[in-house]
Amino acid sequence: MVVFTKPNEPRFSVEIHQNPYLPEGGRQVDAIAAVTASGGGTVGGRIPGDAGRARRPAGSGASAAVALMVDCSGSMAHPPLKMREARQATAAAIDTLRDGVRFAVIAGTHEAAEVYPGAGRLATADAHSRALAKRALRGMKAGGGTALGTWLRLADRLLSSEDVRVRHGILLTDGRNEHEPPGALRDALAACAGRFTCDVRGVGTDWDVAELTGVASALLGNADIVADPADLAADFARLMATAMGKELGTVSMRLWTPVGTSVTRVAQVAPSVVDLTDRHTPVDTRHTDYPTGSWGEESRVYHLRLEVPAAGIGREMLAARVSLVVPRPGEASRDLGAQGLVRALWTDDLAAATASDPHVAHYDGQAELAQVVRQGLELRRRGDVDGATVMLGHAVRLADASGNEDTARLLVKVVDVVDAAAGTVRLKTTVGQADEMALETRSTKTVRVRK
Repeated sequence: MVVFTKPNEPRFSVEIHQNPYLPEGGRQVDAIAAVTASGGGTVGGRIPGDAGRARRPAGSGASAAVALMVDCSGSMAHPPLKMREARQATAAAIDTLRDGVRFAVIAGTHEAAEVYPGAGRLATADAHSRALAKRALRGMKAGGGTALGTWLRLADRLLSSEDVRVRHGILLTDGRNEHEPPGALRDALAACAGRFTCDVRGVGTDWDVAELTGVASALLGNADIVADPADLAADFARLMATAMGKELGTVSMRLWTPVGTSVTRVAQVAPSVVDLTDRHTPVDTRHTDYPTGSWGEESRVYHLRLEVPAAGIGREMLAARVSLVVPRPGEASRDLGAQGLVRALWTDDLAAATASDPHVAHYDGQAELAQVVRQGLELRRRGDVDGATVMLGHAVRLADASGNEDTARLLVKVVDVVDAAAGTVRLKTTVGQADEMALETRSTKTVRVRK
């Protein structure tokens, strides 16, 4: 089912893939929900050097607000080019802003300071404000500690000051969160979740992968490594261009389930793996919302696992209804019109009941690939050569079988592949830290089902 939303917003569709058949007494139902948003009014921001800005009706840029959080801690001065490249990357992101978008720049140390425009407000992007913002970047100097939760809370205060559809953050750091009380980052993420999305970049190799990927996951953004500071500007321009392509913020997947049915897993499985199971918000006794973040023209895939009441041969039931909504506090949510149905049918045909849907099997494999990569790297760090070899060999086999070429290319920097199809590998004696961190950070990125 496809329904147009408001002007300049994408229209949504939901396609369900599953094997609906269960054996007598069977209870577990797995389904893949492929959600596509298309036909929005924007294609993204202007990457510096492009001839023109994004397609969008004049005066509509105020639908988005962006906060750029830049690490200015003392470690950013070593080497000095790191701070210089961070300023240039921030300038590139500012150049990519669409006219009319609200924005702010934050300098992050053990505190959070407004670099531009200041006074607890956001600026409106145009030629004049971009020039002023880039001039203000010259005042950013390295010194102090790192307090990611403090940076995020300031970004939240600034972004929430504007009535816009999309609120987005970009956070850059080169270190670990060492200069705020234990639990401060966790509390900040809980406070900011659902209020804005945030992409995270770790520059160099002195930051913690689990920490930054945790920030991105909690705020429904993406995390990545930029090992060479010279690559920051191009990466920031791409990040901002993607952010400028978002048309709807705080979209939720709403699941209706009948009496006796429980939801045991909801996870985004493409373009990356993000577990949403524990992030649900009950709407009423039959409806539950799961956050999906902001949307432009794009497609994402979700894995749903349900436990239904056992039934006899020949019985059939609607196990779940999937829809997309925009939650509105204090008001009825806005239904975006698309829906998909998950069914359960009990049969005595053993072949039908035990057949694996190819979409479910593929994305189960992709989620397993991400898990075994992390486990293999952890075993390697502990010095368990045999365990790491088995796990990373299994990862190579999964990547080869699913056609995940990006993960396969990252794996060969950590292991020597003897037989990819069999998962036979040898651990490399020496592995660059940036290569290991890149594999761990990008292990959740997945590929779609082969046609």
